[in-house]
Amino acid sequence: MSVDTAAAEVAERFTQLYGSAPDGVWAAPGRVNLIGEHTDYNDGFVMPFALPHTAVAAVARRTDGVLRLHSADVEGGVVELHVDALVPEADREWTAYPSGVVWALRAAGHAVTGADIHLASTVPAGAGLSSSAALEVVVALALNDLHGLGLRGWQLARLCQRAENVYVGAPVGIMDQTASACCAAGHALFLDTRDLAQQQIPFDLAAEGMRLLVVDTRVKHSHSEGEYGKRRAGCEKGAALLGVDALRDVPYDGLDAALERLGDEEEVRRLVRHVVTEDERVERVVSLLEAGETRAIGPVLVEGHASLRDDFRISCPELDLVVDTALAAGALGARMTGGGFGGSAIVLAEAADVDAITKAVGEAFAQAGFIAPRVFEAVPAQGARRVR
Repeated sequence: MSVDTAAAEVAERFTQLYGSAPDGVWAAPGRVNLIGEHTDYNDGFVMPFALPHTAVAAVARRTDGVLRLHSADVEGGVVELHVDALVPEADREWTAYPSGVVWALRAAGHAVTGADIHLASTVPAGAGLSSSAALEVVVALALNDLHGLGLRGWQLARLCQRAENVYVGAPVGIMDQTASACCAAGHALFLDTRDLAQQQIPFDLAAEGMRLLVVDTRVKHSHSEGEYGKRRAGCEKGAALLGVDALRDVPYDGLDAALERLGDEEEVRRLVRHVVTEDERVERVVSLLEAGETRAIGPVLVEGHASLRDDFRISCPELDLVVDTALAAGALGARMTGGGFGGSAIVLAEAADVDAITKAVGEAFAQAGFIAPRVFEAVPAQGARRVR
């Protein structure tokens, strides 16, 4: 379904729900991270791009402090809240994401006086493709426009991250929200998560005879569960032991010496090694793409998967099976993407090999007794915008 079609459907449903037409319709995409995993909360480098899959919101401004929320993707009627009564970590339902954005905007001093919102999303939930960030960003952009707040994409991303960290209670970094808010079609976003400096890197695989597949293992993960938080706490412990503000500050050529200083802190050593080498991998991929050596990023993706599997220990049998099977079937590179413990893997392949790789992965999953994966092509798409 095109964004224009989705926008028309969402606007029509909004009118049915609330009795009048919305003030506008906005869209914000999910994302795939090409390289740079678990580096964002370590002030490091990431390289996501936006997906064509989007969260779409029809929104009307209110002035009475009432916030009404409805989702086409969740059973149930309209949920009515009041902006003055929003409290962090009190909501464990889907409504925490849009209401958290309202809370974060108000906490930052912006006079958001309520809204009617109807949402629908084509971003697969729990697949590591930032479905929650898309929900947050689309609501933030709509309220920014309707209230004339004048906030830029990176500022909206910061507020959405605060909503998820404080209101939802998930210790996520800044990458997902920035990707949803700021990505450009046909490009990957080289993002420095310390200062949010951005560089749009051309990434048109089709023009070079390649494709990037997303393989959704259908194994669900949740950032707000404990394992993600443990990894983040371990990284922060490593930075403290090494006397740096963040692991971003450990130089790649000084990694061995840093690991020696950590002594018998084996778990922390593994986390530090992943983050420092992953930052170097992001910089290597940027250099290769800028040099026109796109196929050469394949082995770097494989290195990244091995590091996530062995050092960060956030892979799972399904993700490993995708990577191993795709490579055996001729893929140029493959790795898990997203927060881990399930979700999706990406596969870089020659266009001519896509069908064979897709078939091989499906057969491998069937033989292993796993649920059949969902496979689709990832094409770098536009970030958040108003669509009507």
